[in-house]
Amino acid sequence: MARQATAEWNGDLMTGGGLMKLGSGAYEGRYSFSTRFGDQAGVNPEELVGAALASCYAMALANSLAMAGSVAKRVHATADVHSGKDEKGYLITRIDLTVTAEVPGLDHATFQRYAEETKTGCIIARALGATPITLKATLA
Repeated sequence: MARQATAEWNGDLMTGGGLMKLGSGAYEGRYSFSTRFGDQAGVNPEELVGAALASCYAMALANSLAMAGSVAKRVHATADVHSGKDEKGYLITRIDLTVTAEVPGLDHATFQRYAEETKTGCIIARALGATPITLKATLA
């Protein structure tokens, strides 16, 4: 199975702009230096990385819990993607993953164990292996 996304850029870094599209057609948006590294409204690749990680993590955690016999009523995940600059240029410095889950009958320790295991086990987290990911997991 393969999934596709496309991006096109026109112009120079500071004044140019681009358009990114998901192959499914579910999203298309313009991006620029200002939407990525400034405060201009618009999309940026780091938000898409965060969305990918949060959605993958929530789905994977719900599956792990269900396979263990504890079906979650709700798993809500947020990924805060932090970027910075080093000697090579811009980079994602870390991602702070926050999850809150409602899982009837599950104890805190068991929830924490599954939450931590999922942090390194979901597909997107594995792809982001070079990026530190922190986790704050709360059982509601």
